[in-house]
Amino acid sequence: MKLVKVYVTLKPSVLDSQGEAIKSAVHSMGYDQVEKVSMGKYFELHFQDYENLEKDVDAICDELLTNPNIETYRYEILEEK
Repeated sequence: MKLVKVYVTLKPSVLDSQGEAIKSAVHSMGYDQVEKVSMGKYFELHFQDYENLEKDVDAICDELLTNPNIETYRYEILEEK
């Protein structure tokens, strides 16, 4: 079995208003050293191992998990224990 961890974040050109709100809250708590906060989404997909796994993960991310206009993704494939 393979475990695919998918991380979705906003593209750098898109304003991350949630991240800015969190940064403001963190600063109000006294943690002024925090310079940037980025919000994102995290998914875990479990697959049987097969030849086209990466191609299918890319398709799932492009067609379902992300908005390609404003988001980008990366993933890692791990051997599931």
